[in-house]
Amino acid sequence: MTRIYLVRHAEAEGNLYRRIHGWYDSLITDNGYRQIAALAHRFEGIPVDAVYSSDLFRTRTTAGAICKPKGLALTTRKGLREIHLGDWEDRTWGEVARLDPAELDRFNRNAPEFRAEGGESFRELRRRTTASVRQLVRNHPGQTVAVVSHGTAIRNLLAAFQNIPEADSARLPHSDNTAVSLLEFDGDAVRVVFHDDASHLPEEISTFARQRWWKQDSGSRADSNLWFRPLDMEREGEIYRRCRREAWLNIHGSPAHYDEEGFYQDALAQWRYDRRAVTCAMLGDELAGLLQLDLQRHAEKGIGYIPFVYMMPSHRKQGLGVQLLGQAVSVYRPLGRQYLRLRCAPDNLVAQRFYKRYGFYRVGSAEGTRVPLDLLEKSIGY
Repeated sequence: MTRIYLVRHAEAEGNLYRRIHGWYDSLITDNGYRQIAALAHRFEGIPVDAVYSSDLFRTRTTAGAICKPKGLALTTRKGLREIHLGDWEDRTWGEVARLDPAELDRFNRNAPEFRAEGGESFRELRRRTTASVRQLVRNHPGQTVAVVSHGTAIRNLLAAFQNIPEADSARLPHSDNTAVSLLEFDGDAVRVVFHDDASHLPEEISTFARQRWWKQDSGSRADSNLWFRPLDMEREGEIYRRCRREAWLNIHGSPAHYDEEGFYQDALAQWRYDRRAVTCAMLGDELAGLLQLDLQRHAEKGIGYIPFVYMMPSHRKQGLGVQLLGQAVSVYRPLGRQYLRLRCAPDNLVAQRFYKRYGFYRVGSAEGTRVPLDLLEKSIGY
């Protein structure tokens, strides 16, 4: 009998930023590394003979929790990857819900006819992943093997090995990051001993403890997922001015030293250079925030500079702001930028806590209008 532990990867950028990452190679979040430590503790007393993962960063890094303490080599298999989502890759769930709701519904239902343009179907995913696991079982008769893969891939593997038809796979639960399932293979027979167990995660580091979408029968994520559109600085400039003004007053309490025209002209120049420089964060049809990027500043240093991050007052303290950071990563990483950088007043304690929570650290100071500002950076390179 061969025992296979199926493990979902730790929390990665797609989970945090609410972006679609199938074959997109995303990084592990700070919270994900805490989950990896908890997973390592769980496997301390479990004998394992071999460790495999998909070839993507998030599974390879997670697999280290099992193979490194045991002195085992990690072997990667492309066949263990997540479902390939084609043109959807690195889009936000909010954008796809708006532009392709019928196909998103088919995805949420695990419908056999689902296929994102340029991607693969659930049937192809099931065929690919089951073949990969079956091969590992043949290669390791009588042994215990840990396999680190992805949420939708594991969900469909569990359905396949329980002879659940593709169309009914959606009735299986979703799994938290680093959740563990155990399968026993004896010839052609497969027994699921347990599945989707994340009991090693304290609530404070559980991804699911902070999210709601997985509890909804429809699988809808529309209540919490933003989408982004360019702000036309020439026709919609008043929106930018209004947001800048409110942000200044909220932080400083007074319009003293506020240079509205200077802020606007800087943003206009950046927008004229690249339309991605100023974008609206939208929740449905409602403006939820603004993100401003300066795609020229510090480009030679591999830095993606962020002059302005703003959430509308009605959308603050709802966990949405991190999605604006995800949009910045989505723009800057393909340009080869290795870091995000921004400035933050040292006495703006709310913003300081927010940025530090999501991986920013102080690297220096810069002159500000009122007080010296902290320079904060976050690594986005592999």
